[in-house]
Amino acid sequence: MSGHGASFWPPVWHDPSAERTSKPRQQGLTMVIDKGLGLHSFEDVMNVSADYIDVYKLGFGTSVLYPTSLLQSKIALARMHHVQIMPGGTFFEVACTTESVEHYISIIKSLGFTAIEVSDGSLPISKERRWQAIGLAKEAGLVVYTEFGKKAASFTADLDPLLQTLDEDLRAGADYVIVEARESGNVGVFNCNGETDRSFVRDVQISAGSQASRLIWEAPRKEQQVALLETLGLATNLGNIATNDVLSVETLRRGLRGDTAHRILDERSKATCE
Repeated sequence: MSGHGASFWPPVWHDPSAERTSKPRQQGLTMVIDKGLGLHSFEDVMNVSADYIDVYKLGFGTSVLYPTSLLQSKIALARMHHVQIMPGGTFFEVACTTESVEHYISIIKSLGFTAIEVSDGSLPISKERRWQAIGLAKEAGLVVYTEFGKKAASFTADLDPLLQTLDEDLRAGADYVIVEARESGNVGVFNCNGETDRSFVRDVQISAGSQASRLIWEAPRKEQQVALLETLGLATNLGNIATNDVLSVETLRRGLRGDTAHRILDERSKATCE
């Protein structure tokens, strides 16, 4: 059981679900998106929330806009707190249309990044180049996150292509596959109003079998987070979580917020009565 207050509060208060595991976690990952925090704000995020963050993404192409010394300070601080850190997938796409994949990997490694996002949401790349990037990144010692989906407003996730991408990317060496929803949360498994297709995500979980635990569902909105945790379980991997929503998501995972607390308490009450 993890958390800054774990030794002070009674354990049952700290995690009513009794399911949350400590880092490094294999399931129940929280992937955070940073749209441009300064160093002091980032320090606050790490000091308050690092126990609950598994991977930290410097969104889009923001990495290249930081002063290099500040960027390296953020990377070093994330590593000190045992948080994986990577540039956004769009930056990978832009960089790899102008330079080789090897050059991109070499640069982010030299800066200290510990993970990479390989995607083609905006700029398509061939499957062969995608798999090559995965393999090269693994050889370089990076944790590899790939992404399924497009950033176009019309993108809706389909079962067979998602399952095929999941299987192929994992075979190529990827650690996890992210299901695209954008930071707006209105594509992929969500409709234009951000509502979750619960039936679809349930079908994905069933059809993917053991590989389902290697999916990360982008879910920037609270109602989406609740829907996915209720449908797929509290150990569901969630991505595109805002920096100021990390503790909020953690309360949902543990049953420390009304949206999930009632379910956990109801299940505990039934178990006691049986």
